[in-house]
Amino acid sequence: MLIRVMHNEGYYDYVKPQILDRLIATKKIISFYRQSGVVVLGADTLRSSQREHYAGDERRLAS
Repeated sequence: MLIRVMHNEGYYDYVKPQILDRLIATKKIISFYRQSGVVVLGADTLRSSQREHYAGDERRLAS
């Protein structure tokens, strides 16, 4: 799946999700599109790429 992004220089591009994470971290894009609409960096909420340790029971293990 490719994600549409707007670079700081004003042009649009399509990138893979892994590249999107890198572009966000290095602040090389202004915005990107997701299913719910446009996300503007610095104005809209993003998911954290740093996951906190989960203290509950592991539920993903095979039974």
